[in-house]
Amino acid sequence: MSLSHSHTHTHGHSHSHVHGPGDGHAHGLAPHPAQDAPWSILRMSLVTRLGAAVAVSAVMWAIVLIAMRPS
Repeated sequence: MSLSHSHTHTHGHSHSHVHGPGDGHAHGLAPHPAQDAPWSILRMSLVTRLGAAVAVSAVMWAIVLIAMRPS
């Protein structure tokens, strides 16, 4: 015996998202100016980034090993 199942699914609404005049969303061209960062990881050299990653990893491993040491 074969059972057949028919199912239709329609949406009666739209999922579009459009910004335009009168949509209740308005601000100037620049809502806030960009701020200069004192340092940026993107401006670090590859060797410096790798060194920082190794240092952070070593600190995290030290925390784990200290937490797991026998009492």
